[in-house]
Amino acid sequence: MTRAMQRYVFDLINRSQKLFVTLMKVMLPVMIIVRIAEEFGAIDVASDLLTPVMALIGLPPEAGLIWATCALVSMYGAVGAFIGLSAHLDMTAAQLSALCAMMLFAHGLPVEQAIVKRAGASLIATTALRVGAAIGYGALVTWVSSKTGWLSEPVDFSWMAGSEVAEASTGLAAWGDWAIQTVKSLAVSFVVITGLLVVLDVMKVTGLTDKFTLALSPILRVSGLSREVAPVTTIGVLLGLTFGGALIIDDARKNNYPPRTLFLSLSWLSLSHSLIEDTAIMLALGADIWVVLVGRVILTLIIIALLARLTIRWDKKPDQKSDQLASEGSNA
Repeated sequence: MTRAMQRYVFDLINRSQKLFVTLMKVMLPVMIIVRIAEEFGAIDVASDLLTPVMALIGLPPEAGLIWATCALVSMYGAVGAFIGLSAHLDMTAAQLSALCAMMLFAHGLPVEQAIVKRAGASLIATTALRVGAAIGYGALVTWVSSKTGWLSEPVDFSWMAGSEVAEASTGLAAWGDWAIQTVKSLAVSFVVITGLLVVLDVMKVTGLTDKFTLALSPILRVSGLSREVAPVTTIGVLLGLTFGGALIIDDARKNNYPPRTLFLSLSWLSLSHSLIEDTAIMLALGADIWVVLVGRVILTLIIIALLARLTIRWDKKPDQKSDQLASEGSNA
């Protein structure tokens, strides 16, 4: 191994470690709090609170438990709830797709939104954005279905009911299982972060970053997103908010992005991320791709474009505003 390669590997490990530690300071405390809340029945309470909302959207009561698990714990926890409730579920394809889209918009909120806040965007605003988009989009899908008959065929969950589900652990055993899974997920996170940094370096050296940004220019112009954050935002959109947020945290430290740039980028990531893995999971459950992918991305672009226009004055400096006022005064 050459000295240049050795220096690069050392620098890579150093950057990965710093990024990983930054994420762990945010993620680990939240994960512990969520696990304690889950132990004390917080998921069941949230499910009861969400049942009336599900009825208004046009979804069965069981959807409340599934979405509560998804929003507070994770996408995989919600899949487990799906399997556990499959024998009692009575849903149309539109209802299933609407619920899956809601899960994609709002899942793992305690951990993911803590990362968003650490990256530089408002936790309350981006969380409200995710929950509001989920409820609004879910209601729209079921309403269109009720009016047109689109995706009105019933869904057969018998294949899911036959799945083997491991018996849930209790007490100390449950905490032990959780600790093992947490350590595994953290180890995977470190490997993924390192891999993403390598990918970004390769893209930069080969010029792919500039080409990719250029290809995204039409979408960037519509959405109002800055070219500077396009590469890391795109990685987050494809692979997940956790990793995209981590890269944005690192980039924000180096480049001192303005608040508007961070807000728009992180809002985009909050609404549509992990388009590959998470969408594939929802399609495996039986959701319609036009609902959970195409429609969700279109809605995200519309929301970001509106936010870009509403926040266009954020980046104006005080002296620019003063000059503008002075100019207006002289013209008067």
